[in-house]
Amino acid sequence: MSSATNSTTSPAPAGGDQVELAIGGMTCASCAMRIEKRLNKLDGVSATVNYATEKAKVTFADGVAPDDLVAAVEKAGYTARLPEPPRPEMTGAEGEEPDGRDPVAPLRQRLLVSTVLTVPVIAMAMIPALQFTYWQWLSLTLAAPVVVWGPIPSTGLPGRTCDTARPPWTRSSRWAPWPPSGGRCTRCSSARQACPA
Repeated sequence: MSSATNSTTSPAPAGGDQVELAIGGMTCASCAMRIEKRLNKLDGVSATVNYATEKAKVTFADGVAPDDLVAAVEKAGYTARLPEPPRPEMTGAEGEEPDGRDPVAPLRQRLLVSTVLTVPVIAMAMIPALQFTYWQWLSLTLAAPVVVWGPIPSTGLPGRTCDTARPPWTRSSRWAPWPPSGGRCTRCSSARQACPA
């Protein structure tokens, strides 16, 4: 995927700062072009917007504040946020946070508990001598926390997805045609081609 470019984009301002904005709400390449044009209209600003990564790389002169860039994007009807400041230096052992907590400890605990609960399920399913009357109910009881509680840090709560996440079967399915609204962008109503995926 290529970034949206404008043939009339002015050269990058000399001696300016550069910032990468996180853009939200884009649904097609026309949205990216619209944001890019809005940013490039500001004096001393040169911007390129990448629809695929949802980021705008903006070079701006000294007289322009980063908050002005965010305001221009929001005025166009999209969301933008500045990059988060870098985290403070780590103290102590590598990978530990400044307050001494291990950031991986909760994940390690979930992995160990899930492993301890999974081993008996596999053993009961594979070894006929361990199968007693209604052993499947014990297997279900042991497997439920592994399936529901184990993956929460990496996938979120069950049944919840990100705003931009779309199940793979909705892109090209006769039950849920893609793109929605007859090939028009749902945000800016401009015509667009069908999704290549």
